[in-house]
Amino acid sequence: MPRLSPETQRRRREHILDAAERCFALSGFHRTSMQAICQAAGVSPGALYIYFDSKEALIAGIAERDRAAFQERFEGLSQAPDLTGALRSLAEHYFVDEPAHKRLMCIEIGLEATRNPRVGEIYQAVDAHVRASFEALFQRLADEGRIRPSLDIPALAQVFFTIGDGLFWRRAIDPAFDPGKALPAALAVIEGLLNPVSKASASSPARTRRT
Repeated sequence: MPRLSPETQRRRREHILDAAERCFALSGFHRTSMQAICQAAGVSPGALYIYFDSKEALIAGIAERDRAAFQERFEGLSQAPDLTGALRSLAEHYFVDEPAHKRLMCIEIGLEATRNPRVGEIYQAVDAHVRASFEALFQRLADEGRIRPSLDIPALAQVFFTIGDGLFWRRAIDPAFDPGKALPAALAVIEGLLNPVSKASASSPARTRRT
């Protein structure tokens, strides 16, 4: 049997992860079997176990893929001259554009993280990475004088994530929820917390008080 090229192996691995995401979203972590994932992916059990030996390994693969995708988008955000516009684009991707099964899958894995130590470890590692990325970004922007946050940086990040979690959860469970309408208001709240400084204000010298 000819050996698969690295690119073919990568595509097969991605295809299996896509199938696992849909299965977890549809049936939940516990009710999804490895056999069901094989059927959804159209691969044999032997082919599946070459790449993933358990459902936890599949979760780890999904989490790493999502973390890498986030990091790529975050790099664009961290370098953007228009912070508000970049945040809007990022929020639209995660809260509006992503397919429904991605949101359901993330909620299912989040719940499983409270019961399964291995899944909890994976989930918390990704969450900590995202949180640390935003805390570092907010601190750098504050140090550069581009924002004057009304809260200290850890508290700012906590509120930022709480708003994001609320939008994510509501989008997943409420068919009537319209994130396109809620997002501008949420971004206005976040912008108020960040308190961006205009270029003119940032570049003008501070006035000294005359006595």
